[in-house]
Amino acid sequence: MLILVTGATGKVGRRFIAGLLDDPRFSKARVRALCHNRLYEATDRVDIFQGSIADRDVVAKALDDVTHVVHLATCKETPEDIMDVTVKGLFWLLEEFRTSVTARQFILIGGDAGVGHFHYRHDGPITENARHCAYPGSYALSKVLEEVMLEQFGIQYGLNGCCLRAPWIMEKDDFKYSLSFGDDVFGGPDWKTLVPEDAARRYAAMGTVPLLLDADGRPLKRNFVHVDDLVSAILAAIDNPRAERQLFNICMDRPVDYAEVAAYLLRTRNLGSVDIPSRFHSNWMDNSKAKYLLDWQPNYDLEMLINAAWQYERSKEEPRIVWYPG
Repeated sequence: MLILVTGATGKVGRRFIAGLLDDPRFSKARVRALCHNRLYEATDRVDIFQGSIADRDVVAKALDDVTHVVHLATCKETPEDIMDVTVKGLFWLLEEFRTSVTARQFILIGGDAGVGHFHYRHDGPITENARHCAYPGSYALSKVLEEVMLEQFGIQYGLNGCCLRAPWIMEKDDFKYSLSFGDDVFGGPDWKTLVPEDAARRYAAMGTVPLLLDADGRPLKRNFVHVDDLVSAILAAIDNPRAERQLFNICMDRPVDYAEVAAYLLRTRNLGSVDIPSRFHSNWMDNSKAKYLLDWQPNYDLEMLINAAWQYERSKEEPRIVWYPG
């Protein structure tokens, strides 16, 4: 087993490679880390290949002797790169993979941006049958195109592909900083822009958290997944015959309810909250299919997600760095 991992230096790539190498089921597996800007550390079981997936020659060489692909590389809101990397890059990977004599399985990590995230109202839980509906911007469109392209290669050529659709992926102290009113906010919304400037400074200093309200004025429910749970789902899908040409929602059992977050932080850490109205919509991703077919189960619930983020201590050698816009 030789697994090509694109996006190997990202939060999912690093954790996946470590998890794979530690798993006795894959004790003989080797990894080829395809790196673009940042490099992974080579070991006796991990070799490094550098280049861009937008280059067909790079992809062809990187896929030499590969049995499995775990495709993580993507762009965020970078319109100048997204078609070359996310769309053309995936096309070259699939084209080379489908003609390879060693190829066995292609695993794509998709995103809930492909079904609109919290931008659109859903009448019920979001299952794998929900229609694609990108919200404005280049990133969401690319997540739709990725899923459709993988599906069509399965129809056209019988390619053994599997898509694991994940919502916002958390690790370390990500969740804590996703609720910050300061300049150190992780992701969006950018809370400090939604309140007066002096209030934002006060909230940041006090550790106040936003209680996001949906378009109906109720506490918003939003889907998350911890990177460890996503990695366990990838490992569960590898060479699993029940994963062939399937799409799975990989998320927490229940979406994060901002009112529950505020109540828990008040009770456990004496942190206040402030209501933030929005035009967004609550939604609930249904992970039943992954539980049934992959025999997978997320470990993280809301309290575990919060506690892990607030208890995480960064060293000076590990500063928080945002590698992409959006």
